[in-house]
Amino acid sequence: MPIRNRRTLAIATAAALGASVVLATPAYAGPNNNSVDKITKAVTLDGVMQHLEAFQAIADEHGDRASGRPGYAASVDYVVEQLEQAGYAPEVQEFEFEYFDENNALIRVSPNPRTFVDGDDFVRNEFDTGSPEGTATAPLVPVDLPSPDNTGGCTAADFAGFPAGSIALIQRGGCGFAVKAVNAQAAGAAGVIIMNNTGDDSLVGMIGDATGLTIPAVFATYSAGADLATTPGATVTVTVDYDADIRTTYNVFAETAAGDDSNTVMAGAHLDSVQDGAGINDNGTGSAGLLETAIQMQKVKPNNTVRFAWWGAEESGLLGSEHYVANLSEEQIADLALYLNFDMIGSPNYMFGIYDGDNSGGTAEEGFIPEGSAQIEDVFEQFYTDRGEPFQDSEFSGRSDYGPFIAVGVPAGGLFTGAEVEKTVAEAEVYGGVAGASYDPCYHAACDNLTGEGQDEALYALLAEDYDLVGNVNTYALDVNADAVAAAVLTFAFDTSTVNGVSSPGKSHGNANANAMKNRFAE
Repeated sequence: MPIRNRRTLAIATAAALGASVVLATPAYAGPNNNSVDKITKAVTLDGVMQHLEAFQAIADEHGDRASGRPGYAASVDYVVEQLEQAGYAPEVQEFEFEYFDENNALIRVSPNPRTFVDGDDFVRNEFDTGSPEGTATAPLVPVDLPSPDNTGGCTAADFAGFPAGSIALIQRGGCGFAVKAVNAQAAGAAGVIIMNNTGDDSLVGMIGDATGLTIPAVFATYSAGADLATTPGATVTVTVDYDADIRTTYNVFAETAAGDDSNTVMAGAHLDSVQDGAGINDNGTGSAGLLETAIQMQKVKPNNTVRFAWWGAEESGLLGSEHYVANLSEEQIADLALYLNFDMIGSPNYMFGIYDGDNSGGTAEEGFIPEGSAQIEDVFEQFYTDRGEPFQDSEFSGRSDYGPFIAVGVPAGGLFTGAEVEKTVAEAEVYGGVAGASYDPCYHAACDNLTGEGQDEALYALLAEDYDLVGNVNTYALDVNADAVAAAVLTFAFDTSTVNGVSSPGKSHGNANANAMKNRFAE
């Protein structure tokens, strides 16, 4: 929700969070950081890295920075303290969410041991009748694989001769997940793995009525399932182990003292990490870049109100931004000129991705992208062009915290340097780095840190031949993108007319008007 006194907001004070905070001393904003040239000089890599070091120290103390855990509360405290020292009056919005502590496992014990990644290679079931917990280690037995029509496991006959006490591997299709899981149990299976259809590496929640199921059951990508199926004599472990309860977490907001509330520019980044990780690139980089921009803009008097947001529980499903948007009135939504999102802006094997607001890549359905988003994309394209940097489209999918905003018609845009997808040969020729490796090889893993602990040493040594890395952060990409964050926020702080047709009074310090597009970042 908006923060002005005329709006309603559920507030939790920083003191009430009660978590320890590692403090850095911000370089306070100069009084005249009111042009793109000035703000990008004020937002430095050193300043951004100070915030990342604080996030790392919090994770070192608490184990991670995941919502619902002490490390996230400490991260909120840190952001609030930094904003207060810079002169803002930050607000903290609390909300409840369904908290899950997932300790599930899918492991090939032998031969060639391999531990599959929860959330990337497999997920536990979420049957309507409950998700039975338990663990089983046993020989893997494929059931009717390959199955041309994917109906293997749909009948008891498919399990003829199945060795009791084994773990069943079944392909999706032909009947409900629950049917296959219950049939496997009836045949004596100690656990069950249902893999996706040929070539499909997406993960879906296994739902349905699985009354009577007591064995652990997981769903795996096609690649994970095929890897298991093609390993003769494999012994595997399947574990379903999780805690679920309702917990409280927080969004943080700060906004400029000056500006038109009826034409508010919002910029946000999610503050939480995944569980058991520091979350330094995902999304310490976006949070830190946004925080340093806010600090350096505190004394700027923009034409339009700028509201900065740090979201909670993004890793649980965009819950912080969803909560915020769901509690806005129609009038409050109408007051939002646009939303900028910064999620992962320093990936070690980076590309410079811009949310594809004009849908030039053709990946979004008609009507999915709000009008004005293309003009936001233009601003970032102009920034990279003026810097002599390459850039490319990033799918406008709603996958990050801009999703709830575009769902209510707010134009949006933002930056992304890549996650689990592999860099192509063509991209490596443009940006450097390692083709065939993920943009972020530590995506959603414990090695997403500043220390380098747990990284693939050989891969990161190759990356270091092209890049300056600090742990899992590409400092060059982060430096460029911190400036891009600051430039775009300041640009729209003074003029949103290219996006929503609203002409702001006063000087357009950011050079955002339509007649000055080519000079936007030269002043």
